[in-house]
Amino acid sequence: MNSFRTASRIALRANPARTLLAPRRNYAEAAGPADKIRLSLTLPHQSIYKASDVIQVNIPAESGDMGILANHVPSIEQLRPGVIDIIEESAGSKQFFVSGGFAVVQPDSQLSINAVEAFLLEDFSPEAIRAQLAEAQRIAGGSGGEQDVAEAKVEIEVLETLQAALK
Repeated sequence: MNSFRTASRIALRANPARTLLAPRRNYAEAAGPADKIRLSLTLPHQSIYKASDVIQVNIPAESGDMGILANHVPSIEQLRPGVIDIIEESAGSKQFFVSGGFAVVQPDSQLSINAVEAFLLEDFSPEAIRAQLAEAQRIAGGSGGEQDVAEAKVEIEVLETLQAALK
């Protein structure tokens, strides 16, 4: 480590305008009236948002829930089952349930979310979810083949997350 520091000091003395380290990463500032995120929310069969300006997007990332504002640090996040909350300037907020996907935050305040499926949270019926959850738990309890049990466990995870989001 000490040799790296020495080498970097020598390199900086030779060319002081050049830095070897990446610029310091900061948190995004609160969005002002002109600060918006350009959101693209895309499914395999349709685009829900196509380069639309929004104020904030909250995503269920594998690393933890994230709120994304304009000028957010660039990152790529894997999404877990959960709710994407999109805060629009005029229409308030829209919530979509996704079973997974990826979110890419780019340096120019662009956010691309690619998901296999996404549905408005208001379109779900709590009774239907309870019924499907009971069926998946029955199959996961051993009343199916090995593949059926594995699929039922994934379905249980998604349904329990969806059930919690509706409460």
